[in-house]
Amino acid sequence: MMLAPLEVPGCLRVVADVHDDARGSLAKPYVATTFAAAGVWEPFRELFHSSSHAGVVRGMHVALPPDDGVKLVVCVVGEALDVLVDLRRGSPAYGRPAAFNLRGPGDGLVVAAGVAHGFAALTEGCVMSYGTVGEHAAATDAGVRFDSIGFAWPFDRPLVSERDAALPTLAEFVSPFVFGPEPGEEEP
Repeated sequence: MMLAPLEVPGCLRVVADVHDDARGSLAKPYVATTFAAAGVWEPFRELFHSSSHAGVVRGMHVALPPDDGVKLVVCVVGEALDVLVDLRRGSPAYGRPAAFNLRGPGDGLVVAAGVAHGFAALTEGCVMSYGTVGEHAAATDAGVRFDSIGFAWPFDRPLVSERDAALPTLAEFVSPFVFGPEPGEEEP
């Protein structure tokens, strides 16, 4: 497995080891020691899977404090266009979308706390898996509208949930996130 830094500070590209044989494939997108060596040491507390039809856009989701934290997003089946937008005030990447093609089984991203995540399902039956450090809580479940981040999504009329369509725009979102060192760390 390989982890590579992205242009969004604190986020990483995950390239899983994939083993194919006559039966199919096996992918390992998470190894605790590899993640710890890259500075991602918090254990994941929840695991989610979503299955989406081609043409679906999910996002842009973020958990607010105190339930925020790192997220591991992995494409298990199919292909997705994964999009991040940094919501941390003061970040050099603030408000700029960054997109990555992910293919199953095993391409993924480590998404830093304060970075909203979403994706477009490019293939039918696209399955995404999410490991989260924080546990889901309705009161801190937030995000910004997918069509407000200045990104050209691959579909003219994507299928989105009512919840996602009702999220505030990026301009309306009052961010509680501030870019900088983690509590207890000093500035470099």
